[in-house]
Amino acid sequence: MTRADLAETINRKMGLSRAESLDLVESILAHMCGAMADGENVKISGFGSFVLRDKKERIGRNPKTGVEVPITPRRVITFRASQLLKDRIAKG
Repeated sequence: MTRADLAETINRKMGLSRAESLDLVESILAHMCGAMADGENVKISGFGSFVLRDKKERIGRNPKTGVEVPITPRRVITFRASQLLKDRIAKG
């Protein structure tokens, strides 16, 4: 599913123009991205949660040479599906 698919669905179900639908999708995604950039988690009821995690520095290993290499600390985004979404996917 793409942004255009979401905009098309909004266009059909809500009667907004294609441009307005695309602007709405872009606005929602920009708001979500801004919140995560500010360090906030994003929870969409019935869908899931986008959670920020700070990973510490750790030692990794080059699998080809076996040389140990430090992996720098970083922030990652994880997604956790809601139980409602998990049940819906399991039903097919």
